[in-house]
Amino acid sequence: MTKLLVVETSPRGDQSISRNMTRRFVAEWQMAHPDGEVVERDLMETDLKFIDAPWLQAYFTPPEQHSPEMKAELALSDELVGELLACDHLVIATPVYNYNVPAKLKAWIDSIVRKGLTLGFDGKGLVTGKTATVLVASGGVYTGGSPIRDRDIATQYLRLLLSVIGITDVTVVAGGGAKAVDMRETTMEAFIETLQPELEAAAA
Repeated sequence: MTKLLVVETSPRGDQSISRNMTRRFVAEWQMAHPDGEVVERDLMETDLKFIDAPWLQAYFTPPEQHSPEMKAELALSDELVGELLACDHLVIATPVYNYNVPAKLKAWIDSIVRKGLTLGFDGKGLVTGKTATVLVASGGVYTGGSPIRDRDIATQYLRLLLSVIGITDVTVVAGGGAKAVDMRETTMEAFIETLQPELEAAAA
């Protein structure tokens, strides 16, 4: 059975452009994979912590030497890594804040980049044979011949981190100019419709 892991990051609920992109993508994916399974990981409902000293101590201690406290420190990270390793297709849906990804998504990344689990001790990625789609909603437009294309830090960062852990088959659907929805220059439905061909192709 093909498994899709959806990682959501926006705090805006139904008003979120990236979440609406996800809904359209998942609908297309389910049509293309009627027997597939969708697993959702909503980072706004996940008690993610930022990396601190106790977490790092547990991380750098061999598993066979873990105390109960160390196991507790890494429990959520272990769960998130398990979800990632079990999927065939990863979807990350995110808004762009100040040219980069939200802190919650950075915290997820810090939790799933794990030596010996997703990253080899030789520096080679262990998460191979998977596909990833990145759904990005941004106020600015960074694609094509945009004069601010060099500010597209979020997409570059996600491509880099995914390649580090071994996922190189990455498709980005860029929802640039998303502020038009908030400014009521267009509707949510109309904006998502402009992305339909890309969403459909990525889900196929």
